[in-house]
Amino acid sequence: MTVAGTLDATRVPTTRRYLMCPPRFFAVDYVINPWMDPSQPVDADLAMAQWTELRDTYRRLGHTVEEITPRPGLPDMVFAANSGTVIDGRVLGSRFRAPQRSAEAEHFRRWFVEHGYRDLTMPTKINEAEGDFAWTGGLLLAGTGFRTDPAAHGEAQEVLGVPVVSLRLTDPRYYHLDTALFVLAEATDTAPAQIAYYPDAFSPGTRRVLARLFPDAVLGDEADASCFGLNAVSDGRNVVLPLEAVSLADRLAARGYEPVLLDISELRKAGGGPKCCTLEIRK
Repeated sequence: MTVAGTLDATRVPTTRRYLMCPPRFFAVDYVINPWMDPSQPVDADLAMAQWTELRDTYRRLGHTVEEITPRPGLPDMVFAANSGTVIDGRVLGSRFRAPQRSAEAEHFRRWFVEHGYRDLTMPTKINEAEGDFAWTGGLLLAGTGFRTDPAAHGEAQEVLGVPVVSLRLTDPRYYHLDTALFVLAEATDTAPAQIAYYPDAFSPGTRRVLARLFPDAVLGDEADASCFGLNAVSDGRNVVLPLEAVSLADRLAARGYEPVLLDISELRKAGGGPKCCTLEIRK
């Protein structure tokens, strides 16, 4: 479903390449974030249908989607954003804090190697990849507070060769940066980057940093954040976000973006949304 807005001619989509993992073994068998409740039933078929619609939406928008084979015993492997950070063809892999997810890192590392990515480094610090890293086209915004170690920010700067800005998360519901912030449009030679974020997920100092760096940001509220509205994916014009994020969608449309609303309710039971399922590969 799309929300019509007054499209700004400057909102130009760019073709993206994504890596995704089908939720063939999706389940909520343990608790590693506040959204997970193993006592609540999970419909694996519905999760697959929602994931498939997300994948097919990207393809309809003109993007390339590659898939990695899921592995039994790794129900969160569907959340591919946590598997690596790729900028200019350089790959920084992941190292998970939760032991339940630690084996995922090696499966994704093998995928990158098998697909010709030779400039690949596995981190020595806890680093949950695009869960806590957001590339603006000029800066790597890096979250910490619950999952990724602060020292991983410096490691990312050395490996990827890009400037890193550290941001502190303080609300345990928004344990990854990608649950509270996403990049709407990357910086170009003629325009700064634009982001959307939920201020209350961050420390006071981090809020001041974000306001200074992105004075024109779209600000989300509690309703937007609690439905994972900030766990969105933008190609510079089209913004894929959860069905319930109606008020955020209206604000985006008013800025010239075209919201695309999808149902991710089953995936949200494990603390995931569109971005969690989507790793961007920047060559």
